[in-house]
Amino acid sequence: MKLHGYFRSSAAYRVRIALNLKNLSAEHLPHHLRKGEQCAPGYLAINPQGLVPTLESDAGAILTQSLAIIEWLDETHPEPPLLPKDPLRRAKVRAFSMALACDTHPVQNLKVLARLRQLKLPEEQVMEWAAWANREGLAACETLVAGEAGPFCFGATPTMADLCLVPQLGNARRFGVDVSAFPRLLEAEAAAKEMKAFADAAPDKQPDAE
Repeated sequence: MKLHGYFRSSAAYRVRIALNLKNLSAEHLPHHLRKGEQCAPGYLAINPQGLVPTLESDAGAILTQSLAIIEWLDETHPEPPLLPKDPLRRAKVRAFSMALACDTHPVQNLKVLARLRQLKLPEEQVMEWAAWANREGLAACETLVAGEAGPFCFGATPTMADLCLVPQLGNARRFGVDVSAFPRLLEAEAAAKEMKAFADAAPDKQPDAE
């Protein structure tokens, strides 16, 4: 397999964790987002959105969107499972994951912040926008798992929810968010970071890390 990504991309980070948990290897092909390499014609030919990650399967299939990739990995390599078997629990994990991957991460992403700068917002306001998006999303997620047994988001083993949480907390810190307001999320993060699969997927461990 080949994984197109960028060391600091939260979405690519999620997929790296999933690959590690499944004990799957992939050739990592970096695209420097700040240099616009994701907009190169060759890359747009395989991912017309110009986003990372993109996963190329051994059979040559092209998969985009991190949650879709993670679910495909879970369905084709079911151990260890990243989604519960119970339909209700499965829906709860998906809802938590989407709250971060679909509603929080995109509005504080590089593309959106670049547009805010194009609209001449002061840099202080751009950064506050990103911090606000992180605080809002993480606060909701703190409530979503408040009654769940730990140490992970949904029990004793990591799920797709944890794959989304760890990168998002990293983003929040980069934007100056006081994450101590989210003790239940920090508990899940601490448990995840004890695992080699999460540690090896961290941005600073990637070959293209700056």
